[in-house]
Amino acid sequence: MKSNILIARKKIGSSILLLLFLFYTATCHVSMMPQAFVTVNQLEKKVTLKNFTQDVPETEESAQEPNNLYAKSALLMDAVSKRVLFEKNGYEVMPMASTTKIMTCIYVLENSDLDQIVTVSSNACNQPKVRLGMKEGEQYILKDLLYALMLESYNDCAVAIAEHVSGDVFAFCEEMTNKAKDIGAYDTNFVTPNGLDAKDHYTTAYDLALITCYALKNPQFLEIINTPNYDFYEKTKGNKKTVYNRDAFLTQYEGAIGVKTGFTANAGYCFVGAAKREDKTLVSVVLASGWPPNKNYKWEDTKKLMNYGFTEYQTTKLNQDQIMLPQIPVKNNAKSEYLNLSISFEEQLLIKPEEQIVYKMNLPQVLNAPVKKNQKIGSISIYLDSEYYKDIPIYSGNEVEEVKYEDCLELILLKFVNNLN
Repeated sequence: MKSNILIARKKIGSSILLLLFLFYTATCHVSMMPQAFVTVNQLEKKVTLKNFTQDVPETEESAQEPNNLYAKSALLMDAVSKRVLFEKNGYEVMPMASTTKIMTCIYVLENSDLDQIVTVSSNACNQPKVRLGMKEGEQYILKDLLYALMLESYNDCAVAIAEHVSGDVFAFCEEMTNKAKDIGAYDTNFVTPNGLDAKDHYTTAYDLALITCYALKNPQFLEIINTPNYDFYEKTKGNKKTVYNRDAFLTQYEGAIGVKTGFTANAGYCFVGAAKREDKTLVSVVLASGWPPNKNYKWEDTKKLMNYGFTEYQTTKLNQDQIMLPQIPVKNNAKSEYLNLSISFEEQLLIKPEEQIVYKMNLPQVLNAPVKKNQKIGSISIYLDSEYYKDIPIYSGNEVEEVKYEDCLELILLKFVNNLN
């Protein structure tokens, strides 16, 4: 190329070169642009599931959408994708009683040394029933108190834990609230670590499901809530304590893995449940599911929610192999090339057989050079029918350099030489 340019410079004078430069600039600009444009804004690709089969124990009743629940607020969530499969007033602020202790437990597991010794305060031992019956000055291992907290729902243990971890109950509850917001539970506020009725102590079924999905990822949390009974000892006198798991759901429902019951005069009967069958894990929440003497309403509601989820939904996997990405033309590029796109994702979610997965591409029609490799270019929005699920970012797969004047000059001279020949 350089030898041809030198020949051209010998054949023509500088003034002619200037004229040629002006004449061919337009040609250069056009040649540096791809000759076709692809409109990719809001391209849709739909996927319909076929050959759907159900695998549900014959002992279960036919699962219809559970509209006849006792609970004032209820929600069913896919624990993997966090997709809401059903809700009844699921975003309404409600008191939540001892289901509060789910956050109490997971916060301690993540932020404390479980082998530490907890000394019981006067405030802790004077908490109302249900309680372990600790005495002021007694000492317990923190891990043991977590078992007492989750299996028997002891209120005195919750306060002793809070005071030990954060210095006082107020600070502990503030930290729990901040943790909830980190998880995405923005409509939750903790005032007590045990869930006793208090002003400004509230959550939603949706928030509580999110918190539970998060907690279930912790192996220690799972171990605690699935323990049938647990023995431990007070450290100063050596008195033995035994706690028993009061979660009847664990033995009433196939695949049950927890989680926590609750009751107060304001909250009514509450329960957060979780169950796993094969590759499906569901989390259910029922709040204000009756008052005494109807303590079994919460179990009935929970089973209806779980049956509905396991029967009506199947596991589906989404990944980048299902997406055909276009190329995007780039203006003012140095090599007359399109931009290749890159996307990487893998999602597992539960959907009904009649639901369609819709991918909507959000991309510019054209870009200006320069473009760096791995630069975010746009996104793909995933919809389940018309229900928005999430966005996946799309990145540039290669670098596109900006055209320079010397690139234009070389192209002009080459064109001129070719014309001379």
